[in-house]
Amino acid sequence: MSGKKILMLTGEFTEEYEIFVYQQAMEAVGHTVHVVCPDKQAGDLIKTSLHDFEGDQTYTEKLGHFQVINKTFSEAEKQLDQYHAVYCAGGRGPEYIRTDKRVQAMVRHFHDTGKPIFTICHGVQILIAVDGVVRGKKVGALAACEPEVTLAGGTYVDLSPTEAFVDGTMVSAKGWTALAAFIRECLKVLGTEIRHN
Repeated sequence: MSGKKILMLTGEFTEEYEIFVYQQAMEAVGHTVHVVCPDKQAGDLIKTSLHDFEGDQTYTEKLGHFQVINKTFSEAEKQLDQYHAVYCAGGRGPEYIRTDKRVQAMVRHFHDTGKPIFTICHGVQILIAVDGVVRGKKVGALAACEPEVTLAGGTYVDLSPTEAFVDGTMVSAKGWTALAAFIRECLKVLGTEIRHN
């Protein structure tokens, strides 16, 4: 089976690991990942962030590496039928890109067509901005997003930091420490098999 095309929605200060690790893992097994950000062109850079829990009541944030946008946002908007799944990376980016009507329309496309939707950490904020996407779904996310998931009609699943959760074709996880499990479940939903000889 040929590789699938995945649309990754990002913004400035999206979580670095949730971009880099996910993209590289998917590309390593033959999938194509288009990383887009509102109003950015292919070749533009965005800043990423690194979040960690270091003994404070909430996470700390540090500047990560730059991410190269590899698909012009306006082009991706017009080619949604070409994508097999959408991935909402976490960090701080979702907080503001979720209010962009174009991003909401993208998410609506994947929801309405029944295509896989992948979300990690704060990525769920993008989904809850679109009415009905998490309604009736069980979804994991950063614990700080639990009230929003509930208010949007979803059921928040309190996962361990290394678990992922699958509800139909929606895969979710709490944060970057769950990337191994999250990527594994995304691959299963995409129909990708990895065999060891």
